[in-house]
Amino acid sequence: MKTNVRSVRKQRQYSTEFKKRIVNDFESGKYSVYQLERLHGVSNPTIYKWIYKFSTFNEKGFRIVEMKDSSNKKMKALEARVKELESAVGRKQIKIEYLEKMMEIAKEELNIDIKKNYATPQSTGSGKTNKK
Repeated sequence: MKTNVRSVRKQRQYSTEFKKRIVNDFESGKYSVYQLERLHGVSNPTIYKWIYKFSTFNEKGFRIVEMKDSSNKKMKALEARVKELESAVGRKQIKIEYLEKMMEIAKEELNIDIKKNYATPQSTGSGKTNKK
């Protein structure tokens, strides 16, 4: 004998505050619908419904269409920019470490302290020098 098994549809409930935050993120230009979909795990038709319902910029009768290709290109461009900046920071860090090591060697081998000594008084600037 078969039992009556009904498939239960799982449906999530989101707070109005959460929906408005998603719409604000979209309107501010921080994220695209595609990025919000990936970030929060909410389908993009649902996000579009929220935009139509809560958006301050959206007027009745207008549809918002966002091309996934443009979002992907924008995301890839931003990721490339992040990689470029990370490599620049890495190069600067290597340069800093090199210069610190050089100052350390200069102090040990040549007895020259290159680092600023905070106990010394400030100079009064370049005064007149006597020529011989």
